Amino acid sequence: MSNKINIKPLGDRVLVEPADDKNTGTKTKSGIIIPDTVDRERSEQGTIVAVGDGKRNDDGKLILLSVKKGQKVIFSKYSKDEVKIGDKEYFIVGESNILAVIE
Repeated sequence: MSNKINIKPLGDRVLVEPADDKNTGTKTKSGIIIPDTVDRERSEQGTIVAVGDGKRNDDGKLILLSVKKGQKVIFSKYSKDEVKIGDKEYFIVGESNILAVIE
């Protein structure tokens, strides 16, 4: 990513750049890509580009996030808020909606 992002998510939220979905789907032996159908339920993927400071517990103590900038993650399909920054689209996702880190 070449442009600097000047957005800092609040609390336990993260800003995610969506994975390139141009090549998602099934590729046939002849090289034709058959896109995933709209009906298929699937998780979303992307790379974290910014993180919030964390969440405060009932005692006011700050609980830091367990994810960090640059990690590739999988998150729940309906858990994201879409935002447009310049000409790019991003997602804001709560840390509790991140299902896994891709290593």
